[in-house]
Amino acid sequence: MVMSTPLMIQALQGQTTSRPPVWFMRQAGRHLPEYRELRAKAPDFISFCLNPEMAAEATMQPMRRYGFDAAIIFADILLIPGALGQKVWFEGGEGPRLGALPSVEEMLEKAPHAGEALKTVGESLSLVRAQLDPSKTLIGFAGAPWTVATYMLDGEARTIGKGERAAARAYAYSEPQKVAAVLDALIESTAHYLKMQQDAGAMVLKIFESWAEGLPDDLFETLVLRPHQKLVARARELGVTVPIMGFPRGSAVHAERYARECDVDAVALDTACPLEIGKRVQQIKPIQGALDPLLLRVGGEQLDRRVDQLMEAWGNGPWVFNLGHGVMPDVPIAHVEQVLKRIGAQ
Repeated sequence: MVMSTPLMIQALQGQTTSRPPVWFMRQAGRHLPEYRELRAKAPDFISFCLNPEMAAEATMQPMRRYGFDAAIIFADILLIPGALGQKVWFEGGEGPRLGALPSVEEMLEKAPHAGEALKTVGESLSLVRAQLDPSKTLIGFAGAPWTVATYMLDGEARTIGKGERAAARAYAYSEPQKVAAVLDALIESTAHYLKMQQDAGAMVLKIFESWAEGLPDDLFETLVLRPHQKLVARARELGVTVPIMGFPRGSAVHAERYARECDVDAVALDTACPLEIGKRVQQIKPIQGALDPLLLRVGGEQLDRRVDQLMEAWGNGPWVFNLGHGVMPDVPIAHVEQVLKRIGAQ
């Protein structure tokens, strides 16, 4: 029997599909009661992410409930610093904490072994792939070099300017060589990590650049565009062949340049990206996005109206329906179902 190509893969190949494939960032998480029950069984968040059975179960929960077109492996962008020798932990209500930054030499030595160091994520992927319906797509991911570097450079993160990553950005101005060295270590380690995920069953890979916003032209090129170019090229050198999506969140002004100059297969757009810019990017590459998570929480007619606007603007081109950021913990399950019904996915 010939298996048909999953809907999301069709879209990422540039096809206009009968309806947009849909999945949501953070679809596995605290808005689901079954997730909260599962999470309570793990001693801490890092242990949860690195437990293959638990991570696989968290990945599958929204698939069973909603029937999304894609599952994204349950993990965290801050697993890579641990693989490079930096202590990482999470404090309840406070978020991530990181210990002292290892030496550049230590990080470069460990970088080629990042995939092996995080092989439990691969085990999670293999477990999910074995359970996943063949019509669905399995997504692996990693944090982009600059975003991960902001946490590594800021250490315990108490000095970070909200929404700006101020301390790390100051490093980029005052110690450009040090930042460049950290980015090089992250590019190499992340490329190996992504290759491991593909080998374990990931059908698509996504690069999350959560902190691309607020960067002037020169820093966007130095901290986001060039590292993404290098990361994709290195991953391809290592044998990655599956589609790669890039998500430079908060950088709509640079979106067209990013789409033209970075060899990703699709560009994810954030909540603030104007519909017209999305249309222009869509002429270059497939896009993903960009419903406001706050609307998903509010629901009602406003939610339907925005879904319809997105469908009208982007529905005639290759497009993966998603949020512009992640599902919030207090989003009602009925509102997720409302969106899926509106676009004909449920």
